[in-house]
Amino acid sequence: MSTCTLSRRGSEAPASPIRALAGIARATAQRGTTVHALNIGQPDIPTPPQMIQAYRDFHDEVLAYAPSDGFEDLRASLAAWYPRGGGVARSLDPDDIVVTTGGSEALLFAIACVADPGDEILVCEPYYTNYAGFSHMLGVEVSPVTLSAADGFTVHPDKIEAAITGRTRAIVLPTPGNPTGTVLSAEELAQIASICAERDIFFICDEVYRDFVYDVPPGTRAASVLDQPVADEYAIVIDSVSKRYSACGARVGWLVTRNSEVREAALRFGQARLSPATVDQYAAKAALDVPESWFRDVNAEYQNRRNILVEGLRGIGLDVPMPGGAFYLAIPLPIDDADAFCSWLVGSFELGGETVCLAPLSGFYRTPGLGSNEVRMAYCVQQDVLTQCVTILDAGLKAWKDR
Repeated sequence: MSTCTLSRRGSEAPASPIRALAGIARATAQRGTTVHALNIGQPDIPTPPQMIQAYRDFHDEVLAYAPSDGFEDLRASLAAWYPRGGGVARSLDPDDIVVTTGGSEALLFAIACVADPGDEILVCEPYYTNYAGFSHMLGVEVSPVTLSAADGFTVHPDKIEAAITGRTRAIVLPTPGNPTGTVLSAEELAQIASICAERDIFFICDEVYRDFVYDVPPGTRAASVLDQPVADEYAIVIDSVSKRYSACGARVGWLVTRNSEVREAALRFGQARLSPATVDQYAAKAALDVPESWFRDVNAEYQNRRNILVEGLRGIGLDVPMPGGAFYLAIPLPIDDADAFCSWLVGSFELGGETVCLAPLSGFYRTPGLGSNEVRMAYCVQQDVLTQCVTILDAGLKAWKDR
């Protein structure tokens, strides 16, 4: 064995709670048990044919580098798409956009653009785990503002303001939220943006789920911070094709900001990694031609899945808040250790040859001890499967209690 030691950055890197049980789930599946994966937000909605056709139509003899900030025609198409189909009232310029390798790289670039080692970002916990993962890579501290399941994981701007310190460089906040499904209104976005402007910190707004909002008129999208003029110098939006077009494997995202200095810094990071994927950008551009009817159908399907899952979980006695968007539930279970329960459920329990893989929520919190009895469920599977998953979970909870 080598005597070389890892860096602290490497040895202390947080593992993903979303994928932590993947090995156990694979072993269970290899034994012949059907594993329903509710731990990961991998949509099963077919990718739009416009994207698939773009891959088929690529016939260049050389698969060449793309520009570091993405193809100009893709950036121009995105800038035109936001006010045309993206529900953003204010116009954008192609130079406000940097194309990235997935929304993940856009998030990494955004944090790197605004925070130095030792600085801190604010997150509302439970939060998307990569906020902490990328911050760790950059030596940036994560400071939490705790949300509560008891009030539906509502984001309170006054609590965000109270948490700002002299080391705070940005707040990183999704809308709709992962893992909570919380949707911020235009008024709440304006309030948070004003706080950022007054306190001179950046607002990194993760908007990759904006198309998925429920109990609203068809075609409605969640409000965007891009429509808040007060945020022009402070807002950085993270976006992606992954969830919007059920194309997680395409790995095309983008960073949007009207702050030219942030944009130039992000471009320099982009130059260091050379370029985003070439062919996937053609597919991303083709996706912008997907008709609004496709989104209406997908939204209706996810809303139905949400309703089936929430009603089913409430039917077995669980206290489940109704999320307003995205496709996740963050819920407490009547257990003490969600990590142990989730590992046991997917590794040792089955009902009629089936079991469920969930994501324990403790890894979505920064505050030690929080989330120990909570899990995240992604309703990215068919409605009848969700019903069966509730039945399996109910039986699993009873068996866990009786162990």
